[in-house]
Amino acid sequence: MKKKNVINLIRYYAEKNDPAFREEAYEIARDFDASGDFQLSEYIMALMSSANAFVPQMHEDQMTFFRKVAPSHDSLPLPTPIEKDIIGIINAIQRNMGINKFLFQGAPGTGKTESVRQIARILERDLFCVDFDTIIDSKLGQTQKNIAALFDELNHFAHPEKILVLFDEIDAIALDRTNSHDLREMGRATSAILKGFDNLNEQITIIATTNLFKHFDKDLSRRFDSIVDFNRYTQDDLQEIAESILNNFLDDFKIAGRNPRLFRKIISLNKKLPYPADLRKIIKADITFSDATIECDYLKNIYKSFVGSTPDDLHKLQTQGFTVREIEILSGISKSQVSRILNGDGQIKIAPKEHQKRRSLNATNLLFHKPQKKINLAEVYRKAEEEIVWR
Repeated sequence: MKKKNVINLIRYYAEKNDPAFREEAYEIARDFDASGDFQLSEYIMALMSSANAFVPQMHEDQMTFFRKVAPSHDSLPLPTPIEKDIIGIINAIQRNMGINKFLFQGAPGTGKTESVRQIARILERDLFCVDFDTIIDSKLGQTQKNIAALFDELNHFAHPEKILVLFDEIDAIALDRTNSHDLREMGRATSAILKGFDNLNEQITIIATTNLFKHFDKDLSRRFDSIVDFNRYTQDDLQEIAESILNNFLDDFKIAGRNPRLFRKIISLNKKLPYPADLRKIIKADITFSDATIECDYLKNIYKSFVGSTPDDLHKLQTQGFTVREIEILSGISKSQVSRILNGDGQIKIAPKEHQKRRSLNATNLLFHKPQKKINLAEVYRKAEEEIVWR
């Protein structure tokens, strides 16, 4: 073995160039064999053999049932219990001890799929999602055959230690086989998945998600090494997550006006906050539709979204615990006028209804005005003379 072999080996490892690394290792083994060190040569060959060197490899451009998914770089605030479970899964995958099948179950919008994307980013692995549209087939028995082909393709991935496989909403093909309402074809599909899991390469890590865990096949549930429940959000958790989402969007949109205290007071009025995915959509829309030239204008939209009414009833806002300054922000009425109205010394400067109606009619007359007939002075004088004569 020469110095260049060692240098090349280190360089290929640093560059994550696996084919070149393997070829260099084989060349080193051949050099030891030529020099008479047969034992060391055989040891290197055995190491490379156990590393899946002689299995036909499946590359990305040859995949039929998978699509590549970009990892997530967005922040993902999670409740502490769920966060600890995710960290535990990352540790288990890194230790490569054969703990490689995980199930994330919970209501829609709880962050299951997003957590998988975050795990792929942290582990620096390529994420591939099963494309169920290519698997489910109306022909009798074809879905079962497609599932078998899927796992065959999965077991022949090149460098399985560098990928993560997502079965997103696996309940599409994994229903309870004992359910009398289940189609027989789907029951066979679930059986095919069970068989695929039993013969899965231990170097491959699978994470599945489901919104319908109570209808999940019990035998399939037992195939997973760990099941993480994402239905563990408290109201306090959701309030903290909502504030984190808001701050991220304010940074993205470069909005300087912030009032975290007022934001917390608004969302605390909603006793059943939505899950993170819906929180993200609502808050993003409220900021997007706000007037950037008005300080904290987005908070008016947020009040409407989370309270369900517009912030125009000053006395109601007062009973909800908002200060005069906060009412000014939400209603758009000056603080001094808000104080007078709340103290009964003033009223909102809105024109009376009769005046508004009269003004509206005048505007209508201007729009639809028809020119009057011209006055005939001779006719006026004639009628006046007649009146004098008759008198």
